Amino acid sequence: MTTTTNAPGEASRAAAPGLPGTGLDVAVFITCINDVMFPQTGIAVTKLLERLGCHVHFPKEQTCCGQITTNTGYFKESMGMVKSYVKAFSDYDYVVAPSGSCIAAVRDQHPMLAQRLGDAGLQRDVAHTSKISLDLTEFLVDVLGVTDVGAYFPHTITYHPSCHGKRLIKLGDRPYELLKNVRGMTMVDLPNAEQCCGFGGTFCIKNYDMSATMAADKARHVRETGAEYVVAGDNSCLLNIGGVLARQNSGVKAIHIAEILANTEED
Repeated sequence: MTTTTNAPGEASRAAAPGLPGTGLDVAVFITCINDVMFPQTGIAVTKLLERLGCHVHFPKEQTCCGQITTNTGYFKESMGMVKSYVKAFSDYDYVVAPSGSCIAAVRDQHPMLAQRLGDAGLQRDVAHTSKISLDLTEFLVDVLGVTDVGAYFPHTITYHPSCHGKRLIKLGDRPYELLKNVRGMTMVDLPNAEQCCGFGGTFCIKNYDMSATMAADKARHVRETGAEYVVAGDNSCLLNIGGVLARQNSGVKAIHIAEILANTEED
């Protein structure tokens, strides 16, 4: 059971000796889009981390990372969200999120906003929370040191490397290393994988025609693979790509990498 808490306390469950996450207090930063639209992803993250021995917590104070308002230039209005993030997550060993995009905002935008405010104390706090905040795949590979999490998913998939994960926090091969060790699964390379899907937060609203064209290109490349599922580390991108694929009646489903990694043969 996951602990809903304001600070590290009693473990979510007793970790078996020898598991890579034993002794770590890990807070899940669910992010807005997952909280509202994709709760199954948060459940998958929790299940996976607990299976690996982590003490998983869900701080009640957490809110938005402030990426959308910051990207739109509302720096002052974003400060409350930065302070809320610090308050919610400062006392944990690590903060893990199923979103390279939101983690990029925490690590890139939060320090910039704190510096603009000129609050030395907040700058120190933000430096700490930025350091301990990781995308799920970073945490698994870099902290726990695992690429085989015991997952089973008997389907054909293709992987889309989301822009913020690829370009800002530089996830590199971590997602691929984790996926290639999933039992029963076939992974097919995605043509022009490095191209953006066209979501880009407010970009898809302000530049609708360009965004729609980019999403159509991405969906076409996904269909070319013959995969049953398109996988990514950001549900915002999957919402965009999956929406096009659904309207085309392609039969291809969108799924977050956490949901694959959490799945086992027993499931």
